[in-house]
Amino acid sequence: MSTRPDESLARIPGPWTHRSVHAGNGMFHVVEAGDGPLVLLLHGFPQFWWTWRHQLVSLAAAGYRAVAVDLRGYGASDKPPRGYDLPSLAGSMAGLVRALGETCATVVGHDWGGLVAWTMGVTDPKVVHRLVTVSAPHPLRLRQGMLTDPFGQLRASFHLFGHQLPWRPERRLTKNAAAQVGRLLESWSGPGLLEEGAADTYRDAFRIPTVAHCALEYHRWFIRSQLRPDGARYRRLMRTEIEMPTLQMHGSLDTCMLPRTAQGSSRYVAAPYRWRLLDGVGHFPHEERPEEFDTELLGWLADPEPDR
Repeated sequence: MSTRPDESLARIPGPWTHRSVHAGNGMFHVVEAGDGPLVLLLHGFPQFWWTWRHQLVSLAAAGYRAVAVDLRGYGASDKPPRGYDLPSLAGSMAGLVRALGETCATVVGHDWGGLVAWTMGVTDPKVVHRLVTVSAPHPLRLRQGMLTDPFGQLRASFHLFGHQLPWRPERRLTKNAAAQVGRLLESWSGPGLLEEGAADTYRDAFRIPTVAHCALEYHRWFIRSQLRPDGARYRRLMRTEIEMPTLQMHGSLDTCMLPRTAQGSSRYVAAPYRWRLLDGVGHFPHEERPEEFDTELLGWLADPEPDR
């Protein structure tokens, strides 16, 4: 492991190209492969763009322009002091689609990236051609699950409350070469686990200066805004129904975002909607079972009228 971690750790070589793109008052590190209709890939916690390495290859081979981005505060993207609320994150990703020279994209989001994707579907519907959320309940369903399921989703989300303290959670995440990141990945994935060495890559990326702090700011906004006017405004906004075709994928063994929490999300979708529960898979279906995941995703993308 590198003794002085820096952003070069996020520029992992492969059959893709790296570049930085200005969007939404910031610079974002993007990784691109292929040509065709744009598919924007948004990662979750505690990861970075590399979580989509399999999909960058399969989407490009299937005739799509796949772009995976380091979300604000992660990897080699900008790490500003503010802007970690879901409306700001969604706005910056809508800006990124336009900065990539496109009017709209299929947006695929996992975990926090999924919450950003749901938000984009409401705040920037013209930019989202189709919506795919992975291991990510609709934000209002997540809140409801935490309020009404104390021994289920509230317990599963308990780490969010621990992350409200100042500085101590950052230290806990990064000490011993970010061993805590490896433990989170292991406890949230299914029995197949992630491939050999993957946890080390994520641990390295979390040691890039200020990444841990920025990542935790997402959690702090989500919990603290529940009691503030900006949170009430966001909840009112998110009651707007999603008007684009939506695919929601979830692992049956997900212990971080429970399947029963995610399942009620369809009530917020007025467009064609498909729910796929992947058996024997945990919180990272696109990494744990990439072939099965890609078959579902590509089949749905190729369907001109999904689930009408």
